[in-house]
Amino acid sequence: MLRHWHLEPDGYHRHMPNRLAGETSPYLLQHAHNPVDWFPWGPDALARAKLLDRPIFLSIGYAACHWCHVMERESFENEATADFLNGRFVSIKVDREERPDLDQVYMGAVQAMTGGGGWPMTVFLTPDGRPFYGGTYFPDEPRHGMPSFRQVLEGVDRAFREQRAEVEQAGARLVTALIDQARVPAATGPIPAGILDAAVTQLAAQFDAPNGGWGQAPKFPQAMTISFLLRRYSATGDEEALAMARRSLDRMADGGIRDQLGGGFHRYSTDAVWLAPHFEQMLYDNGQLARAYLHAWSVTGDLRYRDVAISVLDYLLRELRTDDGAFAASQDADTEGVEGATFAWTAAEVADVAGADGPLFAAAYDVTEQGNWEGHTILRRLRSPEELGARFEIAPQEVEERLARVRTRLLEVRTARPQPARDDKVLASWNGLALGAFGDAARYLRTDPDPAVRGRATVYRDAAVRAAAAVLGGLFDEETARLGRSWKDGRATGSGVLEDYIHLADGLLAVYEATFDERWFTTARRLMDVVLARFADPAGGFFDTADDHERLVARPKDIQDNALPSGGAMASMVLLRLAAWTGQDRYRAAAATAIAPVAAHVARHPTAFAQWASSIDLFLAAPLEIAIVGDPNDSATIALRDVVDALPQGSHVVALAAYPAAADPTTSAIELLADRVAIDGKPTAYVCRAFACRLPVTDPDALRSQLSGDK
Repeated sequence: MLRHWHLEPDGYHRHMPNRLAGETSPYLLQHAHNPVDWFPWGPDALARAKLLDRPIFLSIGYAACHWCHVMERESFENEATADFLNGRFVSIKVDREERPDLDQVYMGAVQAMTGGGGWPMTVFLTPDGRPFYGGTYFPDEPRHGMPSFRQVLEGVDRAFREQRAEVEQAGARLVTALIDQARVPAATGPIPAGILDAAVTQLAAQFDAPNGGWGQAPKFPQAMTISFLLRRYSATGDEEALAMARRSLDRMADGGIRDQLGGGFHRYSTDAVWLAPHFEQMLYDNGQLARAYLHAWSVTGDLRYRDVAISVLDYLLRELRTDDGAFAASQDADTEGVEGATFAWTAAEVADVAGADGPLFAAAYDVTEQGNWEGHTILRRLRSPEELGARFEIAPQEVEERLARVRTRLLEVRTARPQPARDDKVLASWNGLALGAFGDAARYLRTDPDPAVRGRATVYRDAAVRAAAAVLGGLFDEETARLGRSWKDGRATGSGVLEDYIHLADGLLAVYEATFDERWFTTARRLMDVVLARFADPAGGFFDTADDHERLVARPKDIQDNALPSGGAMASMVLLRLAAWTGQDRYRAAAATAIAPVAAHVARHPTAFAQWASSIDLFLAAPLEIAIVGDPNDSATIALRDVVDALPQGSHVVALAAYPAAADPTTSAIELLADRVAIDGKPTAYVCRAFACRLPVTDPDALRSQLSGDK
């Protein structure tokens, strides 16, 4: 086979670019110089497989994935392996973040075949795209009970040539099973309120009390489950729900899964105690966790949660904000091929930076000569200021001040190290999650007594507005209200899927509540109208792809939460909130038909259906509807806003008529503001729930009394 080489400046020989060189995805570009004759997913690759009558080797991963990099080095850069692939298969490389629809369909197939899944995902398809064999990472040599990747290739090739009928039948059966998975049995009758209490009971039975969270290694931060528990505490005063949420938040915040210097959270912990993460940092995790910590602060008043949320948001601004103000997808797990190299420390390195405060910092953050991870230290907080103060005979406040100074210096030193690569593509759904966090922070921090924190609220509001404008400018078609999926280097790629529409709509609604600029509300509503028109399943709920999306072997409809909330669950939440703002029953009815078939799963499997649990909670209670009329810059209007923003997160919607209180009301796009007037020319608040309203009030104390009596 003729090969083309060129010589890099460092003398390293590399292949000429393959077909991935024209893509924008950093993950695909990472493979653009492999000797494997990669195709991106598309009609050319599928047509070639049919023309040559070859099986398809489909490899799915993402830029920040550690084991994806390992498999590339071991197998996809191997000449002999590449020759075998190129001669027997049509090889397709997919970025799961660009094509969550493909990832979902074929992950379902791998899980059905093997009982598990993950990335890199390895799937073998018939020439017409039906999966018949798959797995995840395969090593270059047989080990740990796994065959080598080359052995897998040889076995699949032999089966395809010698047992073609059986392969085709296996693919057909698997596709039928995937289609059946998307069918959720219809349900009738009211949703029993007791299922939420039963879900809390089940969560308590599964809870890891010493360490927080659910499950053992690997352990994932379950922001959706924590947020549901916080909602239940707000609604019922259930102390057990609050205790589980707080234990989880506390242990994660103290653990190595959180970057103790930079503030962000890594993807997951490889152990049960939150010490050693896989070091990639994802926009979607950090957006959800920032919101969860804000929620905990709004419920408990504990400043620790506020400060963690601030550190996460500052990490996003510092490390993931793109030049146009949107947010990049992730940072890599590896630095120059070594996982965690940027983040781990030796005791000598810490001592050199910390100076006289070295012993104090070492005691606080588990710094030892032997290290706590592969001879190095992953910083984690072991002791409270009170414990450290007693040991070192200094006041707890001084402890924190000294530790903060050392953290600042360590971060400065770390910044001079080689840094993990960043995946710069802008994804609509993940940016929607970030918008939600920044919008909520702008609201809740606005009333903080600390002037520095109030200043952060302004920064976050401006960041949310800039990011919203950037995402819409790159991915939103004003004429059709349709979304693209991904945007990089001025190019939009892919069609938006359900998660893009719903998370961006939710984020825009948070930006509306932070600014009361109705363009954000109007755009969110247009997005959800597309969801109702293009994604709705006539049997109830929502498909994950639009009705005019590329036709796949199965139309995905995943009802379980994964790293992101279930699309149907989040759609229901956004629709219920829209119903409160607009009074339009079609939004609430669509949410109801989505919730009803899934409700029975919530009590039995709450960690997989936590977002549905929160949606049910909102459905059964109905959000408070609060309308404020008045000049937004008037101190009396601001005083009313302050009362509203003291409410727990997620319990209400708020709208503000942004015109001077002395003027006649102008036309608003938000029905909740219709016919609302300023009483006696004073800024006025109206509180309603489920079509019943209280008397309008102009006094903040009167508003506070109404809200405290109508939780």
